[in-house]
Amino acid sequence: MRRAIAGIGGLGLAVALSQFPEYAQQYTQRLGGAVDELRIITQRFDSEAADAGLDRQQALQRYDSATDGFIVGRGVSEAANFVRLEQLSAILTEIQGAGPVERFQSLPAYLDTDIGQRTLENYKPAVPVTMEGILYAGGGFILGYLILSGLWRFGAMPFKSLAKRRYAAYR
Repeated sequence: MRRAIAGIGGLGLAVALSQFPEYAQQYTQRLGGAVDELRIITQRFDSEAADAGLDRQQALQRYDSATDGFIVGRGVSEAANFVRLEQLSAILTEIQGAGPVERFQSLPAYLDTDIGQRTLENYKPAVPVTMEGILYAGGGFILGYLILSGLWRFGAMPFKSLAKRRYAAYR
């Protein structure tokens, strides 16, 4: 019975962990799309500033010195886009250079972002046919099996000693 329960736990965790590489791939695609779009916005801003004979900082200063609150707000939004582009580009570079274990260790950071949440909301499970997916599935099976097997043995300990005492009493 213990082996059957542990096997079910192993299979459950194997299925769950085997999905991580697909989630990471979908997250990376979304992150790359966000970086690409922010890069286009930044290049357009820089180009328009250059056409006016300004660099990025000078253009942002023009926004800041405006008397119209809407224009000042647009400048703040543009500055936030530049910062976000730098942050997301750094994360994308880090993910693309990370190995399977490093990506898994970063899972909490993935889930803590708006892109990570949207990826999770729209996640589509996939059959793990890559070596990485198979390794995650195998690791999940072993870990799930060991956890449920250990819990089963721990939960059964009081009953084993009771059974031994009863058996000894009948001898």
